[in-house]
Amino acid sequence: MAITSSQGVSIVYDDLGQGEPALLFMPGWCANRTIFQDLLSRCSHHRRALSLDWRGHGESGPAGGEFGEEQLIEDALSVIAASRASRVVPVSLAHAGWVAIKLRQRLGARIPKLVHLDWLMLDPPAAFLQSLNGMQSTESWSQTINLTFDLWLHGVENPKLTRFVREEMGAYGFEMWSRAAREIKAAYTKAGNPLKALLGLSPAVPVLHLYAQPQALEYFTAQRIFAETHSWFYVEKLKAQSHFSLFEVPEEICTAIEQFVRG
Repeated sequence: MAITSSQGVSIVYDDLGQGEPALLFMPGWCANRTIFQDLLSRCSHHRRALSLDWRGHGESGPAGGEFGEEQLIEDALSVIAASRASRVVPVSLAHAGWVAIKLRQRLGARIPKLVHLDWLMLDPPAAFLQSLNGMQSTESWSQTINLTFDLWLHGVENPKLTRFVREEMGAYGFEMWSRAAREIKAAYTKAGNPLKALLGLSPAVPVLHLYAQPQALEYFTAQRIFAETHSWFYVEKLKAQSHFSLFEVPEEICTAIEQFVRG
């Protein structure tokens, strides 16, 4: 475990392995870096692997005030600076993908590729937007979170995953969940969807999306069609059931990441 400072806030991160480009594992909102435990140990056999806790999350310090996506970007930049890595490939879980795109914009060629895990890459459906609204209401947020957890864990028998979602993510209260919903909704409102945001990067950067949910064939097909006309985009449907496939198939994910980074 290592510690750096971001705008006066202590940011805790792990630093394992050797070799560049280094991987920077970034959890989504209301999750901490332990979600990458299995994946980090595997990937660090191939190259340097970093993972961080955002401010107000895990073992990092409290934010000391309101914060959002811009502050998360600063947290990631502080870890990159402290690591002294010359090239870094962000491996972002879910909506940490928005931070990954901004890192590419800020650091250019120092971010040679992007890896996204289990992210909603297309226009958000109405039910998703309704959930984000529900998380921002003091009256409905708890019920909304529980329904979201049920959706993420549907058909899954993985005690470690269930404990992480129910206990660790469930430990964050209304303040953090409403903040997460606000920031996520703002990102989709501004960009439309992640594919459109990635189109805005110039020059284009190679991108790999690994995911398990949604299971719908149309979701995969839409991404494959996008990939056919944008040679820098790659998508792979994982043999997993939950929203957090890294708990179920860490070896498969590690292999795919390493092949992509080396390629």
